[in-house]
Amino acid sequence: MSQGTVVLPGVYDAITAVAAHATGFNAAYISGAAVTNSQLGVPDIGMATLTEFASQAARICQAAPLPVLSDADTGFGETWNVVRCVIEMERAGLAGIHLEDQIMPKKCGHLDGKQLESADEMVFKLRAAVSAKRDPDFLIVARTDARGVEGLPSAIDRAQRYVDAGADAVFPEGLTSEEEFAAFRGAVKVPLLANMTEFGKTPIIGVQHFKELGYEMVIFPVSAMRVALKAVLGFYEALKVQGTQSGCLETMTTREELYRLIEYAGYESTEADWKTQK
Repeated sequence: MSQGTVVLPGVYDAITAVAAHATGFNAAYISGAAVTNSQLGVPDIGMATLTEFASQAARICQAAPLPVLSDADTGFGETWNVVRCVIEMERAGLAGIHLEDQIMPKKCGHLDGKQLESADEMVFKLRAAVSAKRDPDFLIVARTDARGVEGLPSAIDRAQRYVDAGADAVFPEGLTSEEEFAAFRGAVKVPLLANMTEFGKTPIIGVQHFKELGYEMVIFPVSAMRVALKAVLGFYEALKVQGTQSGCLETMTTREELYRLIEYAGYESTEADWKTQK
């Protein structure tokens, strides 16, 4: 963030993290929705556990040398659960997490019908999260979903209280215009994270404009999974009808391209070196 606005593409497994690194990104983001959808095949309604999140985060962090920020839902419980959440997510190798002020069963931030816990309860959780950090550089990002429930002024007020509780950054979810992003920037003095998801309540805004608005982080949480799933569904439909993959070869990553991405040759050469050492 000290070098400018950080773009964090959504990654949901080890190979997407490798791909993000290979294409030149210098950070990545783990979406709770993408992990829940891809690993469990169920909606993002809080069914994934802390253990599942932390395990997936560990694989992602091991696969690519990038700082990774992860969704941590509501902290998987109350204040002591939040403490354990921070310990486990930090141990997984993450650079930080964000915690939201919804109550269970939680919903996607761009759906209606969300319910919020009190600002006081969220403040307690954030104090617990900050106290649990081993690494002072581990980011605790406070997400507020209040815009769609209580309105923008309440969302800003909550964000300011969360900063006072020790949050390192704020994630205002579900904002509906550039003017609302600007209003948040004017009122909140810590780094801000913008969620540039598609098909939601936020209009499509480019990274350059978020830079101009003063946002330090921009996430694209589920975009890669949506692109991949569209391609997979198209392939399955073609395979079912045609009985062969021959018509889809041009859309595939080749064996050579895949091996280059995962540095297959490096593994072989390293193993050969081990065998020849005296």
